[in-house]
Amino acid sequence: MSTSGLATSPLTPGRWPDFETVMGAKGGCGGCWCMLWRRRKADYDKRVGDGNREDIRAIVEGGEEPGLLAYENDRPGGWISLAPRERFVRLETSRVLKPVDDRPVWSVSCFLVAKDCRNRGVAEALLRAACTFARQRGASILEGYPIEPKKRPYPAAYAWTGFASVFRRAGFEEVARRSDTRPIMRKRLGS
Repeated sequence: MSTSGLATSPLTPGRWPDFETVMGAKGGCGGCWCMLWRRRKADYDKRVGDGNREDIRAIVEGGEEPGLLAYENDRPGGWISLAPRERFVRLETSRVLKPVDDRPVWSVSCFLVAKDCRNRGVAEALLRAACTFARQRGASILEGYPIEPKKRPYPAAYAWTGFASVFRRAGFEEVARRSDTRPIMRKRLGS
C-alpha cells in the first residue's frame, strides 16, 4: 500500500466486512475489536473477543461512524478509531490520560495497520483524514495518546495508540505528559 493511492472512508454497516478484514481473525489486538477505551475494565474483560465484536457492530449498525478505514485499490489495509472523548469512558479512569482541561475534544484512541502496509505512511494518512472527519462533525480539537518509546525497534503490535512522531508530522503538539513515554497531543482543527 502506498499513500499516493490511499483512500479513507468512515466505517458504516456496508463496510463492515472491510473492518473485519483489517481486524483479522483475532479481532485486532487480543480480541479488542477497538472496544478497550469504550468500556470500563470489568465490562471490557467480560466481552473480549466475540462480545466486543458484537458491541462494535451494534455501534456501527446504530448509525455511529466510530472511525475510518484506509484503502488502496479497494483493498482495506488500515483503521483509526475516533469519537468525542466522552465515548471513551476508560480514559476517565486513567491517571496518565485524564483530561488536560475542560475543553471539548475528540479523541483518537487507536490505529490498526495491516502488517504488509506498515512503515509506508498509512497511519499518518489516517490521522490527517481523521482531522478532516472530526472537523466536519463539529470538533475544534482532536487529541491523541501516542507512545514515544525509549527503545527502538518497538513492536508494532504494541503501538496501537500510534507513535508520537506520526502525530507530530500530522501537525499535533504535545500539551501534557504524565508518563515518560506517553504524551497527550492535540491539534486545533479550525473551521
